Amino acid sequence: MNGTQLDWFKSSYSGTAGDNCVEVAATEQAIHVRDSKDVTRRPFAVGREEWAHFVVFAAEA
Repeated sequence: MNGTQLDWFKSSYSGTAGDNCVEVAATEQAIHVRDSKDVTRRPFAVGREEWAHFVVFAAEA
C-alpha cells in the first residue's frame, strides 16, 4: 500500500514548532509509521498486536 493512500495521524502531544514526530496510519492488517518531517521516505509497518505491545510499553515509560 502506498503511503499517500493512508490516513495519517500525528500525536496530539506533538508541537507545532517542527518537533521530531512520527505519524501513524492504521489498516486492518498493520500500523504504518513514518517520519513527519520526511514524508517522502517509505513508511514501515508493524502488526497490530506488536503495536499494542509497544503502546503499553511506551505508556509505562
